[in-house]
Amino acid sequence: MEPTEQNLLNLLASGDNTAFESLFKAHFKSLHGYAIGLLQDESTAEEMVQQVFFKIWERRQRLKVHTSFKAFLYRAVHNECINFLKQLQNKAKYRGYMQHAQRQNMFTQNVEAGMEAAELSRRLQLAIGELPEQCGLIFCLSRFEELKYREIAVKLGISVKTVEAQVTKAMKLLKKKLAL
Repeated sequence: MEPTEQNLLNLLASGDNTAFESLFKAHFKSLHGYAIGLLQDESTAEEMVQQVFFKIWERRQRLKVHTSFKAFLYRAVHNECINFLKQLQNKAKYRGYMQHAQRQNMFTQNVEAGMEAAELSRRLQLAIGELPEQCGLIFCLSRFEELKYREIAVKLGISVKTVEAQVTKAMKLLKKKLAL
């Protein structure tokens, strides 16, 4: 290790801001270039190098450099970048898992909704079958064949008021039977 860097590290350990700034300025540019090579993103690389220097400042009193300070910094930046990439990978896996879970949930909801609709349709058909004959016929013509009350009255030879009354009666009975 160069004597000046050793002196700067000793000053850094005692909390000297100027020593920290000197070390930062001396190594930032090359470390930033190295991090860009690893991450392929300039701003993230800058963030990783700054994070390394932040950790150095936080741990300045306990900092032990057994190799050259430059090698120490490169290893620290390398580790910071690898950890960042692992976090990205984990986030991507989590997003994939969540998207899969959401698709499964939507599929389950669609299946359940389909089953509920089929059950409701079955119950409705049974309930319509239990209506008085003319009441059921008028209801079906109104709701399923979408005929107007006047058209039903003409088709069955009854009054429009009778059609209205029978549809109202059918609705009341079906609501009771289906508990809607």
